[in-house]
Amino acid sequence: MWRFLEYLLIAGYIVVLLVVSHWIGDQAYSWMPVEATAEAQKVDRLFSFLTAIGAFIILGLLGMMVYSVLFFRAPKNDYSEGHPSRGDLRLEFLWTATPTLLVLWLAFQGFNIYQQLDILGLQQIVHLHTPLEEPVYAALSADQPKPAAETIDVFVKQWDWSFRYPNNITSNELHLPVNLRTRLNLHAKDVLHSFYVPEFRLQQYIVPGRDIDIVVTPTRIGEYQLKDALFSGTYFALMTAKVQIESPEQYNQWLTTAENQTIAAENQAVAEYNQPPKTLFKSNWYTVAPEQPATLQGAAQRANVQKRKVKNDT
Repeated sequence: MWRFLEYLLIAGYIVVLLVVSHWIGDQAYSWMPVEATAEAQKVDRLFSFLTAIGAFIILGLLGMMVYSVLFFRAPKNDYSEGHPSRGDLRLEFLWTATPTLLVLWLAFQGFNIYQQLDILGLQQIVHLHTPLEEPVYAALSADQPKPAAETIDVFVKQWDWSFRYPNNITSNELHLPVNLRTRLNLHAKDVLHSFYVPEFRLQQYIVPGRDIDIVVTPTRIGEYQLKDALFSGTYFALMTAKVQIESPEQYNQWLTTAENQTIAAENQAVAEYNQPPKTLFKSNWYTVAPEQPATLQGAAQRANVQKRKVKNDT
């Protein structure tokens, strides 16, 4: 009878453990920044799953320790050794098979998420345009993904981001239409950089001399921050850019407005570099001097400037 009650207690604890672990996994969604892309939803789902698995293991081990302390405590003044567990084939099989099955399960879940990203249209995750490497493709899904609505060139250098849009507009802000796949073609001028927007859950190294493509599908209208997640020198912490996700109508309106505007770009690194020294001692460390902020012009504005230049020359 006591053995039955013991097994019943263990089974009840496992059920409670599953419920609590699932609840902790659901809470993990709130630990991350908001989801701004379709890719972020799949990444967060995998993170929640791993959190639930980790909570189940930790709480399970804690429960085993508490159970052992309560029911298998040695009597007072009993210093004899416990029964040795070495050579127990059942125990050896248990602690070998269980982690193996768990790792295989996690690998399957990760692969499943990768397949779901492909269903969302990420047929081409990363494409390196170099003669020495073949393009890297995800597995093709049954439903062929639609081509990206826009292709935006992203240029990064020490210490600045800039973006060139299909109508030849150049800006220091990244504007993306919501619910439309957009291909970002990444270019680095000098050293390694990293394209990272926390709300996108996608981080991609940008290698000088290579054009690297990533595809994003924005799903949440709002303003976000692009960061350089790779240490690239003195002012890399100042290399931020505004990312604006907006409706297709607002996006097209912004393109039309920007095409006829001249905007003086801001560069925080320039302001920091031009500040007088704040200490009496100079380190004499070499620092890459940031270029002066460029004047960003739309295609129509540049055409007018070129016409005036030709007219003055003649």
